[in-house]
Amino acid sequence: MESIIEQVLTEVGVCLRQVSIESLTQAVLLMKTAPRVFVAGAGRSGLVMRAFGMRLMHLGKTVYVVGATTTPSILAANLLILGSGSGRTTGLLAMAEKARSRGAQIMLFTTDATSPLAELADHRIVIPAPSLRDAEGSLQPMGSLFEQALLILCDSLILKLMQLTGVDAAQMLERHANLE
Repeated sequence: MESIIEQVLTEVGVCLRQVSIESLTQAVLLMKTAPRVFVAGAGRSGLVMRAFGMRLMHLGKTVYVVGATTTPSILAANLLILGSGSGRTTGLLAMAEKARSRGAQIMLFTTDATSPLAELADHRIVIPAPSLRDAEGSLQPMGSLFEQALLILCDSLILKLMQLTGVDAAQMLERHANLE
């Protein structure tokens, strides 16, 4: 078991070190200035995007998870953040097209910089991990490396936003759910 954990940690570290710092810096600026942020993804990537949306809310951003019953219409100047390893998920493509038609910005986390979603996105963060159906390049199956790297990158972006905005963990805790 110890050997497997070490291999997974090595894979995640190698993957994260290859992500463009410039793309992450631009992502921070987009999130900081967007009046409202919408997050979406499918499957496990969708779960990571929901977790990211939660942290953005804790930070004080106005955030919506696409598909929730209280999610309003996306408007110009809003930011849609998508997580899609393949960049080809049909439902996410429809969302991106709708957001584009409304004048919203689109930011994408993906493994494929040439995918249909990447073509629609204003900003791309490329995570060099195997996609769901690609068995080469990782010990882990079915896009796990992408999803792990996505979570760590999203949490790292939150830390950078905390620095830039001066929001600390105590302030974030005040926004944590309290009806649990």
